[in-house]
Amino acid sequence: VQLVESGGGLVQAGGSLRLSCAASGSIFSINTMGWYRQAPGKQRELVARITRGGTTNYADFVKGRFTISRDNAKKSVYLQMNSLKPEDTSVYYCNVVNYAYDDYWGQGTQVTVSS
Repeated sequence: VQLVESGGGLVQAGGSLRLSCAASGSIFSINTMGWYRQAPGKQRELVARITRGGTTNYADFVKGRFTISRDNAKKSVYLQMNSLKPEDTSVYYCNVVNYAYDDYWGQGTQVTVSS
């Protein structure tokens, strides 16, 4: 199973980025797909997640700015990030959990927001 992330990069404060993550390989019945982030010296934290049925959950610090979505047919999850702030600078990781509670992680993509 492989999760391939894309869309990270450098953006000015107030700008936007869209992260994408596609799952490939033998992955049984994906349930929850999500994004986490980890800044240097800090713990990995939840950014947003979405269930197969479309129920979403956001961290308070991104509510109103980020939107998570998914395409079940493509086994893909997306994170639209608007109004980015310097404190959003981090490595963003894609996460997938299936109905057997197997947990998969992407390699991470760097997002840097300059002030």
